[in-house]
Amino acid sequence: MGERDENYRQYSDGELIDRLRRGETAIMDYICDKYKNLVRRKAKSMFILGGDSEDLIQEGMIGLFKAVQDYDMGRDASFSTFAELCINRQMYTAVQAAKRKKHFPLNFYVSLDGEETGEDREGPGLSELLADRTKLNPEELFLDKERVAYLEKLIEEELSDFEKQVLDLYITGMSYSQIAKVLGRDEKATDNALQRLKSKIKKML
Repeated sequence: MGERDENYRQYSDGELIDRLRRGETAIMDYICDKYKNLVRRKAKSMFILGGDSEDLIQEGMIGLFKAVQDYDMGRDASFSTFAELCINRQMYTAVQAAKRKKHFPLNFYVSLDGEETGEDREGPGLSELLADRTKLNPEELFLDKERVAYLEKLIEEELSDFEKQVLDLYITGMSYSQIAKVLGRDEKATDNALQRLKSKIKKML
């Protein structure tokens, strides 16, 4: 097994996929092993949106299989980039289909102003508006949960469907360009939606 893997490492993913399509089926095991940690990392980031982690890993592996099936070395970017896109799409589609969204974690607001530093910021950041909750008493924690529920309601009412999708993926740590690829939308439109939703959420707070 080790000797075989060492042999495969000499070739690019594209070359291996070409050999796989010509009948060298053992290469699929090598590709699955090579990308299993990527699938696990993506499952961990998508877990914030709801769904079972094991289910997400399974969906991620399905995304990887689809990437192997659909990859075109002459058309697509590197296989690793294409595989990441397919894995993200498969997991996000599964999360949406399940409709088992969890409450937004209290620390998701920190990511919303993560790009705003120095002169780009206007007033306190979201992470400052929602301060450290480790010192809150039970009554304050209850009120805090109520505030998050209220914010979720406003987000549901005030954000467009596209803005909600962008927000979902943004809080998993994706950049706007990655989000655009997962959603199959224009990068500029995605960035505009991200800026709009940030502005709307700040007003809600």
